[in-house]
Amino acid sequence: MHEMSICQSILQTLEEQARLQNFSRVERVCLEIGPLSGVEIEALKFGFDVVMRNSLAAEASLEIIECPAQAWCLPCAATVPIGQRFDACPRCGSHQLQVTGGEELRIKELEVN
Repeated sequence: MHEMSICQSILQTLEEQARLQNFSRVERVCLEIGPLSGVEIEALKFGFDVVMRNSLAAEASLEIIECPAQAWCLPCAATVPIGQRFDACPRCGSHQLQVTGGEELRIKELEVN
């Protein structure tokens, strides 16, 4: 379950930012996660609670914003929604797509004290 290591990386980032920005407690963590990121959201939520115990984010709430998966279709010259990698364009059926969204896994916002 790589979600635990993702949560450990999040905690390291929080600790680093706490030192740099002089805060001692994290109240809320907001993450952007795309369906193409390979992250299982329920496993990440579980891992977050486990990893954040006894840390500056022990009481932090976790908010997840799910970003849509989308791609640029070369023949259509349009951004189109996709369900997964290597899908065909829903407009023209082409497979000449370049993924432009849905791979996100980033900390979008922190609420701190």
